[in-house]
Amino acid sequence: MHARLDRALALVLLVVLHGAAWAQAPSPPLPAQDPLVVVTFANQPHLSTPPAGTTGRRYAGDLYGVSQTAHSESHRVAADYGLTEVASWPIKALAAHCVVYRVRGERSLTDVLAALRKDPRVTLAQPLQHFHTLGASSALRPNIDQTAGTPAQRDSPREQPVATAQTPDGKAQAHVPAYNDPLYDLQTNLQALDIEAAHSRSQGAGVRVGLIDTGVDARHPDLRGRVIATHSFIPSGTRTIQAYRHGTAMAGLIAAVANNGIGIVGIAPLARIEVFEACWQLSLDSDAAECNTFTLARALAAALDSGVPIVNISIGGPSDPLLSALIAAGLKRGIIFVGSTGDSGDRFPTATAGVIAVSGAEHVAPGAVFAVPASHVLTLHPDGQYEFESGTSVAAAQATGIIALLLGVDSHLSADRVVSLLRSGSSERAAADATRVAVISAGSIATALDFGPQRMAARASR
Repeated sequence: MHARLDRALALVLLVVLHGAAWAQAPSPPLPAQDPLVVVTFANQPHLSTPPAGTTGRRYAGDLYGVSQTAHSESHRVAADYGLTEVASWPIKALAAHCVVYRVRGERSLTDVLAALRKDPRVTLAQPLQHFHTLGASSALRPNIDQTAGTPAQRDSPREQPVATAQTPDGKAQAHVPAYNDPLYDLQTNLQALDIEAAHSRSQGAGVRVGLIDTGVDARHPDLRGRVIATHSFIPSGTRTIQAYRHGTAMAGLIAAVANNGIGIVGIAPLARIEVFEACWQLSLDSDAAECNTFTLARALAAALDSGVPIVNISIGGPSDPLLSALIAAGLKRGIIFVGSTGDSGDRFPTATAGVIAVSGAEHVAPGAVFAVPASHVLTLHPDGQYEFESGTSVAAAQATGIIALLLGVDSHLSADRVVSLLRSGSSERAAADATRVAVISAGSIATALDFGPQRMAARASR
């Protein structure tokens, strides 16, 4: 019953905030009548002994529930401050019970938060904040047949990318096509990164990648078998597959199937994607999507519980204490987080210590650690389509794919070690804030990938 109630409350929350933005015919967001705040309470459901004949805790659909103490305190705080509970859920990773409240009346949000932060029953109090994706379809729109390449390619076949091989006596064998994917020639980003050479060492086999984004069109023929699970934290509503533009584009960059005779090549084509749907598309003809603290916190908590080794977050927004705390908890577990840099107001996720910040190499944003090509990059769109995309969302997804290649060689690499390996062969460039950023190159990927086999061979010889 509580799980059904949580879903209903989530629906109310998102309808209030953003109207029918996930529907087939999205309408403009509805303004909230009153401000919303996010408050957490300490939650240790297994420490208390329940009275005879009771469970002593309120479960929220799994083994980690809300303690009676946290439940009671959340209600008393609501009564004391004149708040209305909109949604709530337990966060196992933080041992916390999290509640979204509506602030009623004419009181200042600043005053209410100041009072809540002084309350000893409260472990965190903040406004519910909004976030946005950082990528968009390019104005360059090719006429693409996903199964046979562009008209020009069909009429005037071009030389396919080739893989060189040698016989045992060192003589070169005849060159053979590296990929039979007809749109590979349009993937200039992969050629700049020399992904063909990287794939001779790793294709990300066995690596699970967490993608926090919109939903993904798992039925796209170039993602067949790559999306292993989808967890949604927004109401299902009546949205169609066309509302999955941004997430599908990011999934394609990371793990589009290679050598299947159609479309494109993903950077880590043997990696598997686990989708955590936290963002909703604002219109059917645009990639722009939004998320908020509520949906992102639930997605991050689920990603931590899932055990994925790497999480891609191609979004931007203000600093957020709750979301930063969840990332910090994930980093302690050894999870690698990759985020896209934005403008000066986009502090999350890349300003969070430990997140690998990625920008486009064409226009390096402040705060970036790495940069990769991110302009007019060919990827997937829903319903079997392909499109050029640009933006730092694209950059982060590509970096995530590159790191998946490394994890395919050595699954125990830490975030610090990944950064060190990629820096070792990168070229440096000045960012907009005068810091230095490492531009990932073919050399840096090769150097990093060579590390893994050498280390494994050394272990095997001991």
